[in-house]
Amino acid sequence: MDSFPTIDRRRRGQRSWQRGHRNEWWAALYLMAKGYQILGFRLKTPRAEIDILARQGKHLVAVEVKSRQSTEIADYSLLPDQQIRLSDAVTRLCRTRPSFRKLEPRLDLLTLSPGRLPKHIKGLVIYGRDHS
Repeated sequence: MDSFPTIDRRRRGQRSWQRGHRNEWWAALYLMAKGYQILGFRLKTPRAEIDILARQGKHLVAVEVKSRQSTEIADYSLLPDQQIRLSDAVTRLCRTRPSFRKLEPRLDLLTLSPGRLPKHIKGLVIYGRDHS
């Protein structure tokens, strides 16, 4: 009996992973159409996993992709602690990788909702952080 909930949970997790991966590809296509150079997907760092790492001009951009039933819900789905971890991760990449040292780190949010165009919020401000 105990194996049934585990199997069902695994299937849901697998479908969720596939849906997330598909949404990240849609987001990447959208970003490429806007002139971004995609550098990687699901980049694991010590502090966070970056959905999409991209370059736009002088910026190294960590793009968090959120898909929800409405853009209003998606806009608020990136929690402050996640923002801090992602911001720290992209900043660390700029400091530690020679090819990124001249780039400015930036955190963006790209939200996807059924029947709506993607919404791209550039340069999230991390509240409670000293930006000097």
